[in-house]
Amino acid sequence: MLGVISAVWVTSITRHKEQLNRADRQLPASYEIGDVEVLDSSIAEVLQIAEDSLSRLRQEVDDYTATLVKQESIGSVVGEPNEMLVKVQCKHRGGNVDESQPMRVYLRFVQPANIAGREVIWCEDLHDGKLVAHEAGLMGMLTVRLDPNGMIAMRGQKYPISDIGLTNLLKKLIQRGQQDLENPNVSVTITKNIEIDGLKCDLIQVRRSQPSGKPDDFSLAEICLDRTRNLPIRYTAYGWPINGQAADSKMPLLESYTYLNIRTNVGLTELDFDPTNPEYQFR
Repeated sequence: MLGVISAVWVTSITRHKEQLNRADRQLPASYEIGDVEVLDSSIAEVLQIAEDSLSRLRQEVDDYTATLVKQESIGSVVGEPNEMLVKVQCKHRGGNVDESQPMRVYLRFVQPANIAGREVIWCEDLHDGKLVAHEAGLMGMLTVRLDPNGMIAMRGQKYPISDIGLTNLLKKLIQRGQQDLENPNVSVTITKNIEIDGLKCDLIQVRRSQPSGKPDDFSLAEICLDRTRNLPIRYTAYGWPINGQAADSKMPLLESYTYLNIRTNVGLTELDFDPTNPEYQFR
């Protein structure tokens, strides 16, 4: 699956990578080459897009399943890509735009091989708010309940499980965008008609010309929106070249999240977040 994802992404992006670079140097603000169109934009426009997407998500989506591929840098170490099946009941289900419902999450890891089979459940209102988990193989004989923000649960994770999901991703994009609303060192382009996993997407690229000095600083952030459903299906952020490297050196990955095979409003129930579910391997 990871190979397929990489192939799809590379095929989609390689086609116009050189075009984007040329656009930075000499092409006009809006141009089309084939069916790919690159437009100059602004943080204000990106904020409006994200707010519209969040509003629609809150009003129309109660729950969803997806395949999540994430890769994170913790400290200076970039971890392996993790692929997992996810089930999420949203805080805004039932049209509760104030997000008054408890969030519920189920994960089953598929890759890498050493953690394939790991299952995790976390619910704000169930299991005393604990993270319920078991490892794969022989280690799977033991089910543990952990503080979701504790040291063991956070090992190898950049964010707690409560930060997962499309809603939180959009809220984080809006929060970060608001910080850069008046930043003259930020430029934005939107590339239309990018295809990812068979979906027509808009690729939003936010570039900084110099470091901001903030903890979540990035040199380039990329957001892909499914144009049909107005859902964010990919977010990737890159840091700055390490001290001593040339400015045009490869940008280090900070974090990447790709949501594939998203199915919304599938009717998830409490059984989907119950360790005794016969489809699960908790003991």
